[in-house]
Amino acid sequence: MIWDDLDAYLDRVPGTVSAYVGRPGARPTWTRHADDTHYAASTMKVAVLVALHRAAEAGRLDLDAPVPVRNSFDSARPGAPRFANNRDYDNDDAVWDAVGGTAPLRWLAGRMIVRSSNLATNLCIGQVGLPAVAQAWTLAGARHSVTGRGIEDFAARDAGIDNVVTAADLAALLGELALGATRPGPLASPAGCAAMLDVLAAQEHREDLAAGLPDGTRVAHKNGWVRGVRHGAGVVFPDDAPPYRIVVCTTTDLADGGADGEQVEDDACRLIAHVSARVWDARHELAG
Repeated sequence: MIWDDLDAYLDRVPGTVSAYVGRPGARPTWTRHADDTHYAASTMKVAVLVALHRAAEAGRLDLDAPVPVRNSFDSARPGAPRFANNRDYDNDDAVWDAVGGTAPLRWLAGRMIVRSSNLATNLCIGQVGLPAVAQAWTLAGARHSVTGRGIEDFAARDAGIDNVVTAADLAALLGELALGATRPGPLASPAGCAAMLDVLAAQEHREDLAAGLPDGTRVAHKNGWVRGVRHGAGVVFPDDAPPYRIVVCTTTDLADGGADGEQVEDDACRLIAHVSARVWDARHELAG
């Protein structure tokens, strides 16, 4: 069986590898340590995206309104000084070139996903607030994932305030987006969910999950990486089968790609691509 083969393959990987595979709205076909927590890296940006769209639909934010682009943020640690992002730790010069001016919130949200901009992420969190991000996780049915701080908020990190995810929770969030695009759901309107899937499908970092799929396959996904961590989470839309969720979270020495802003390929990328390719081959066999 493919799932036994994948488990045997991943048993040989140092560290912790979690996985979740299944169709939206259906029981999972295969899981592996799906409730183990991992440092979130940039996968938490999906929950920020959901929080923004929810706030916009509630009339609390205008996604097309310009917001100030400033590199200074409140720490999640009470009493800590404000913090700033490091441009060398980012991967999107376009957002940094806007510092000192303004930019539409919708554009910042897009850069947060497609280029994984850390500066854009913190600007988005500043507009919507961390409680709204927590609510997005809760409404999706997530049980263990927490977005407790912005990116590079080291004072909060040192105080034990962190961002963690599980494969099951990322699958729940993405599954609700996929289902929500077809009928009313807890996260946003069908139009809002479809718009978020379009943003995720425009992802430009494609060296892990997407690398295991045939060229041209639609996949709405977000990855995240820092040294020692590499995750890929998405919904795949085959032309010849129903959509499916696939999440692979790795905390392993194979993830040696360096800072989150660097677009690199390492052994952890190749591992996730391998799992993605094997799941693609079994796409007709997933539980419905």
